Amino acid sequence: MTSAFEIRPNEQDGSLSENVNGSERNWIEQISLHQFRNYSSLKLTLTPKPIVLVGSNGAGKTNLLEAVSLLSPGQGLRRAVTADLAAFSGNGDWAVSAKVHGAMGEAQIGTGVTGAALTESVRRKVRIDGETLSSSTPLGQSIQILWLTPSMDGLFTGAASERRRFLDRLMLVFNPETRKQWSQFERAMRQRNKLLETHETSDYMFVGLEIQMAEYGVALAASRLEAIERLRGVIRDTRDEQTAFPFATLALDGILEKALESKAAVDVEDEYRIILRENRLQDRAAKRTLEGPHRTDFIVGHGPKAMPAKLCSTGEQKALLTGLILAHARLVHDKAGGYAPLLLLDEIAAHFDQERRHALFEEILKLNCQAWMTGTDRSSFEFFGKNAQIFTVDGAEIVA
Repeated sequence: MTSAFEIRPNEQDGSLSENVNGSERNWIEQISLHQFRNYSSLKLTLTPKPIVLVGSNGAGKTNLLEAVSLLSPGQGLRRAVTADLAAFSGNGDWAVSAKVHGAMGEAQIGTGVTGAALTESVRRKVRIDGETLSSSTPLGQSIQILWLTPSMDGLFTGAASERRRFLDRLMLVFNPETRKQWSQFERAMRQRNKLLETHETSDYMFVGLEIQMAEYGVALAASRLEAIERLRGVIRDTRDEQTAFPFATLALDGILEKALESKAAVDVEDEYRIILRENRLQDRAAKRTLEGPHRTDFIVGHGPKAMPAKLCSTGEQKALLTGLILAHARLVHDKAGGYAPLLLLDEIAAHFDQERRHALFEEILKLNCQAWMTGTDRSSFEFFGKNAQIFTVDGAEIVA
């Protein structure tokens, strides 16, 4: 058995009664890996059905999910630096390519690094239908991908930056333009922070940067509020159906988001510019910008218990997080005219009892999405029967 294994859709015994041909969903028909993590070479040809990857810890299941996540904007589900994605035994080059289907139709996506000196700052190249792109943002137009990994289990008790990153990731699937808003704000803020370090006091040096920060920062905050409101709507409409996963209450704790709830965006921009100007001395002492959308916290609560998520048990937090991912998947499904997002669910069955596992799997089939799931116990996924593609992963070798 070699690691370059291929299985074709017409060899699968399908029993899905709806959308077997993959219409109205985001799905991957074929994916190839070259010198990626522990895979020297891999090629899979798939159907639109859910995918189950079973194997021991360290076999390469999460590595394959990570490769899939790189078909979307950003750094993937591990947020790894580009150089760390290359196979240890290779020459530093790596590549992931896939034939995908989504609301925009069929596309051939490729990403990776070739012929470059690998450093922590090297950027991966992105190609869509043969065209090389300057950033990964357009990937979100070809296919929408959401993920849930064990590293996210401490989301509600960890740092606010992790919750903010989680929210912005949800927004990116919902609206790829938010990545531009964030990158423009962050670039202007970095330049302002450098000015603060040089003890520059000339007003004109700061004004242009603070105008940019106000413009993009308020736009980002407005996008967050819109996304939160839409998520609330989906949760309200479906919370009585989701008995296995408690519904979540959602709020944003940030100066711009709070101001936008009662004021026009142009007025909030003016106010934020004034705050930045008046806070220069304070920010200089701190060596960073202290106020803005980069300090916003995403507050999640356990709806049925009316208590903060951070005070819930570990099991309740996992169920809340899963329910939130499902709500967002339904939001993307409805917004895209029925095109369900692709879900990456790493070790999803490990901490759920049978009732919650079955409720999750039922929702996946109801959403009609190509969910990629990993686990160490094949019996945990027996609910799917022939409605899933099941693979065994062992040391970068994959067996159907």
